[in-house]
Amino acid sequence: MKVAVKTLDGKESGEITLDKDIFGVEVRKDVLHQMVNYQLAKRRSGNHKAKQRHEITGTGKKPWAQKGTGRARAGDLKRNIDRGGAVVHGPVVRSHATSLPRKIRQMAMKSALSSKAAEGKLIILDEAKAKDHKTKPMAVAMQKLELDNALIVGGKDVDVNFARATANLPRIDVVPSQGANVYDILRRDVLVLTKDAVKDITDQLKG
Repeated sequence: MKVAVKTLDGKESGEITLDKDIFGVEVRKDVLHQMVNYQLAKRRSGNHKAKQRHEITGTGKKPWAQKGTGRARAGDLKRNIDRGGAVVHGPVVRSHATSLPRKIRQMAMKSALSSKAAEGKLIILDEAKAKDHKTKPMAVAMQKLELDNALIVGGKDVDVNFARATANLPRIDVVPSQGANVYDILRRDVLVLTKDAVKDITDQLKG
């Protein structure tokens, strides 16, 4: 499948042939759902923590006699029913990451790329480079390309000036080809790939 290549000025710069096995596959929403859950679970910090009985500060002395007081039995005042006591089955520091087979992850990436291509929301740039780091001319360039909510994927290394120029533009994300992922592709309206990014992603998904 052939797609027109554009420059940052919004002008035509030839065509590029996209691999139909990557940009033209059936969109599997169930696989996309699995992949998004996998990514969001993996990025959770998991640092929530509640103190258990052995972590509560206080004496371990028995507060009153076992029998004869009319009160319920108590071994210490660190129980969950006591003021300042422990939390029963509370959260502990842990990893929320789950496992997902490599082929499923690759299938999800292909589905995400294909969905953007099928919706006409895939733009191929000749290159993502800027002469300086100024935001104003970059904002004008984004307007020419009609981009206000997009993920831009550069090559293996993102141009420093381009990254700085887009840093203050809302809803415009810039990542290297190695950082392209399903969640970020889906959360932005338009996907912009440079020719280098197309090559890198194709090589990665075919490897």
